[in-house]
Amino acid sequence: MLARVVGYSLRQLHYFVATCEAGSIALAAEREFISASAVSAAIAHLEQTLGVQLFVRQHAQGVAPTSQGRLLLAEARALLKQADDLERFGRELHSELAGHVHVGCLVTLAATHVPGALRSFADANPNVSVELLDSGQDELVDGLRSGRLDLAITYDLDLPPGLTFERLRSLPPVAVFPAGHPLAGARSVSLRRLASEPLVLLDLPMSREYFLGLFRASRLEPTLGGRSAHLDVVCTLVGNGYGYSILNVPPATLKAADGSPLAAVPLSGRQRALGIGLLQTAGSRPTRAVTAFVEHCRAGLAGAAVAVSQR
Repeated sequence: MLARVVGYSLRQLHYFVATCEAGSIALAAEREFISASAVSAAIAHLEQTLGVQLFVRQHAQGVAPTSQGRLLLAEARALLKQADDLERFGRELHSELAGHVHVGCLVTLAATHVPGALRSFADANPNVSVELLDSGQDELVDGLRSGRLDLAITYDLDLPPGLTFERLRSLPPVAVFPAGHPLAGARSVSLRRLASEPLVLLDLPMSREYFLGLFRASRLEPTLGGRSAHLDVVCTLVGNGYGYSILNVPPATLKAADGSPLAAVPLSGRQRALGIGLLQTAGSRPTRAVTAFVEHCRAGLAGAAVAVSQR
């Protein structure tokens, strides 16, 4: 139910916005299933209360907002949205947790960190529907900014302004070898030792710069032995002896997609770890369902198991 605001009602603002969008009082009234005289009276009351003319009446062509009307239109839309959000929030306070959550996830994390969290959340909240989009960082950011996504699970790499990132855990880089490699049983391995070995590079925009940047930070140049934008292909190439790779999330089973056994060995020295966490739009007002999913991720993803070492 629309509440009363100083001097005018939200319903009157709603009819004003409807008229702007329809370009005609008669058409706005038809769309709102009320009389044209009721819409006209609402607009007249707004004009009297605000002391400005909101529309120019054009004979046989409907109405067009004045410059003051166009300014009010933007503010009215924002106020009506806030009122809708407040009304929805009030309903949610007294209702069972339900609704929809639209989650984005960086494609390299989607297979290892998300399905288990989705399953356990769905079991605990059967009336909440969670929709997953696995994609690259650019599409995740676009989805958050357009409102298609409520949150995204990703790394703290190249984060644009206007978004907030909450780190849930750190993922250090590890070297991944075929199980029979001489270094597969090492307790750790240095980048200097790896530089002369063929590197199978995970060739995604952010990943590529991050992994090559590890070598640059140590003033080293890796020997590239292959590359792929697909994590499964990288691991399968490694498993079949085409070289080693550096990953932050090796396969949990330490096996490539074709069953080839792998070994994950920590890198020695102080290497930059990637932060995995939740990316959201700054200043957003999440629903109860979204808030519940965020809390679930805080508890679950922070302790998600990742294979790091053989020994």
